[in-house]
Amino acid sequence: MKKFYQISKKPGFLRNNGGLLFRKINKNKYEFKTKIKKIHLNRAKNTHGGYICSIIDAGAGTAAHLSANGKSCVTISLEIKFIAPTKLDDKIVGQVSINKKTNSLVFLSCNIISKKKIIATASGIWKILNNKITGAGFGG
Repeated sequence: MKKFYQISKKPGFLRNNGGLLFRKINKNKYEFKTKIKKIHLNRAKNTHGGYICSIIDAGAGTAAHLSANGKSCVTISLEIKFIAPTKLDDKIVGQVSINKKTNSLVFLSCNIISKKKIIATASGIWKILNNKITGAGFGG
């Protein structure tokens, strides 16, 4: 199995919020992971839902990009269901499954897991654009 690599190498939102590690499992399966830091917490000291949404969008979007042979992909739709909270220092893993890919769309699902429990589920659709992205952070 391939090792995780950092997809948040360039300055921006995700890098400023701790980055995101990613790996390809096979043609239709991908994983990403991170560790919850103090900056990710809401007032109740749970992981902020917006942060969970951001890492799902970034991790699943990277999976869509790789499944589209390196072409740029943009999120059309992303539905997230929050199941359980996470706290400071929890490690969370996103498991992405590519359900279907056409010439113009990628359909996928994602489970977010911490301590062997599902904390969120998501499904989404990404539009495949005609340009390719290359450089740091993207690879297979």
